[in-house]
Amino acid sequence: MTLVAGAERLHSDLAELATYSEGGPGTSRRLFSDAYRDSRDWVRETMRESGLVVRADAAGNLVGVLEGNDPRAGTLMMGSHTDTVDGGGNYDGVVGVLGAIEVVRQFREEGRRLAHDVVVVDFLGEESNDYGLTCLGSRSFVGDLTASDLARVDTAGRTLGQRCADSGLDPHGLLAAGRQFQRPRAYVELHIEQGPVLEERGADIGVVTGIVGIQRLLATFIGQADHAGTTPMDRRRDALVAAASAVLAVRQTGCDAGGQGVATASDISGYSSGPNVVPRTARLQAEMRSIEPVWLSAAERRLTQEIQHMAESYGVEVDLEWIADNEPRPMDGTIQRRISTAAEALGLRWEAIPSGATHDAVHLARVCPTAMVFVPSIGGRSHCPEENTTIEDFVHGVGVLKETLTDLDSTRA
Repeated sequence: MTLVAGAERLHSDLAELATYSEGGPGTSRRLFSDAYRDSRDWVRETMRESGLVVRADAAGNLVGVLEGNDPRAGTLMMGSHTDTVDGGGNYDGVVGVLGAIEVVRQFREEGRRLAHDVVVVDFLGEESNDYGLTCLGSRSFVGDLTASDLARVDTAGRTLGQRCADSGLDPHGLLAAGRQFQRPRAYVELHIEQGPVLEERGADIGVVTGIVGIQRLLATFIGQADHAGTTPMDRRRDALVAAASAVLAVRQTGCDAGGQGVATASDISGYSSGPNVVPRTARLQAEMRSIEPVWLSAAERRLTQEIQHMAESYGVEVDLEWIADNEPRPMDGTIQRRISTAAEALGLRWEAIPSGATHDAVHLARVCPTAMVFVPSIGGRSHCPEENTTIEDFVHGVGVLKETLTDLDSTRA
């Protein structure tokens, strides 16, 4: 197999998968959408054509297995996800799934059969959804999905469990999937960086040191509806003004982090019955991310106090709900060294780098040694139509992934 052949296949796969989209700019394959469902039929067939034996588990994850020659060796796992944010790109997650499939193709073309079973997984619903929950499939895969998660309600009043059932997924199966899970010896995920560091530093490969923890905030402000023309400014209890002040407080928290974390207000909405009514209620969604758990905890406390104080100064009540999406998680040091060794053997320059985005790997790391391989993102863009990575960098990432798995197989316990 030549690098050119691998590049041509990867380019073709990327182009084909991009045709599955909900429409509009960029690529949209959101959880529960028809485009996402249809795209996964294509992924399933592509896995089969590569030589994998494919099944969908109780959580809707697509699991492909290439049998090894030593039943006692266990499994080595690769994978990621193929869903996207609305109007996103066709590389986030996709590179990890298609890259893992390409590794399997190359093993088979070279007549190479590892001692371990090689498992490729396309995890269900990694991106955040209407329920504010990321990594639905990988949470379920490792037994980290709870009944309270399935009881979460969207703005239309539907629970996550109901939406899963409506899409053909058994909610009870989602909770039981973890009991069917056999821990792999290792999990390695290929992914685009989604940031500018590798490109700016001229690195071909990122060796991920850890994945950030995420604290999400849902703040509901309750004021008082009044006539917008007759109510004096100093007597208003304007919920939207209180929420807007909280937006600035969230931003300042990130600006004051000194590189230890980031903070983002992602959505704000206010309710009034007309343009001449002072808003009675407002809703804010925000999040903070950091690789440092101490900073996350302290920032949550400070921001909570600040938002409460601001709301009180405007005569507005506020209800704050913090949701821990995931804790900061270091990647396995031994596999990190194997990845860097593989990169050097291929003549590639590598850089140690933390991940500011969350990934399915953060949940696999709870149950087995886990690591990630990053490839550069052009312009550092992601979660937008401009998201892009060169085929050359994609090929480099596949090569490092393949050599890392080969090394892990040859040094089995």
